[in-house]
Amino acid sequence: MKNPKRYEPTDLSGLTMRSINDRKHLVALQDFARVPPDGCTMADFLDHLPSTPVTRALATVAESVVRAHENDCPVVFAIGGHVIKVGLAPLVIDLLERGVVTAVATNGAGAIHDLEIALCGQTSEDVKAGLEDGTFGMVEETPAHMNDAAMLGRHRGLGQAIGDLVNEDPDEFPHGEASVLAAASRLEAVATVHVALGTDTVHTHPEAPGGAIGAASLLDFRKLCSVVADMGQGVWLNVGSAVIMPEVFLKAYTVAVNLGADLPGLVTANFDQIQHYRPRVNVVQRPTTHGHMITGHHEIMVPLLHQMIVDRLGAS
Repeated sequence: MKNPKRYEPTDLSGLTMRSINDRKHLVALQDFARVPPDGCTMADFLDHLPSTPVTRALATVAESVVRAHENDCPVVFAIGGHVIKVGLAPLVIDLLERGVVTAVATNGAGAIHDLEIALCGQTSEDVKAGLEDGTFGMVEETPAHMNDAAMLGRHRGLGQAIGDLVNEDPDEFPHGEASVLAAASRLEAVATVHVALGTDTVHTHPEAPGGAIGAASLLDFRKLCSVVADMGQGVWLNVGSAVIMPEVFLKAYTVAVNLGADLPGLVTANFDQIQHYRPRVNVVQRPTTHGHMITGHHEIMVPLLHQMIVDRLGAS
């Protein structure tokens, strides 16, 4: 058996030192937050934020959105259901009405929550309690309307069909002004819904038309491919979708490039409470060199982004 190695404490007297003034610094006092003045405007508040990689990225995204708007390039808001559930639809609708957001894309859950808000002004249920007694997802109205939309959507797309249904029957949908899909329909913006069959409560309905759902959602995918092909200087915002929308985006991107689209200036961003694999690689890293990751609660970060965009619009 070999004798164990023995180590003496390292003599540090021979280390080469340098002045702190010769070192490159990543943080400087001028980057610190400043206390906003009492009674300040939102613009003043934003101007007093600290300068960090996160705040600079957020500002870059807002500037990119405004630049895309000014250059008549698409700005896509790709959202998961949670964005609707935490009450952010009015901000998305405002950007649609300003002509800044030109397309909204969501998964099946996002469409369901959007429709239910228009239907009764409420959405989301206690899943745990519903699982215990078998009532989770077992309502009548939501799947009935979604089934109707799927049948209509075979020829117009699922997103547009849902928006059209809401707009055409204000008595049935008294809160239609709060629907993102209805706003997109009213404003003739692109609205697409990307369904994974079996993932949504409405798929348990005995009359769920699988073929129509698939056809309507596939038509929406092809619509989205055309939008992505036009995003040479556009902006794709993935907000709160960890799997479906990043996967849909990557496939639409490769279709666009395969058919000859040139997308050198595409700016992407992923907004989420934690950073997941697919949004990070499929949205931020793989398709562009202009990708940004913004981490935080949607109900704080999206209003902040909205106001940064609006302030820049006013200054342009």
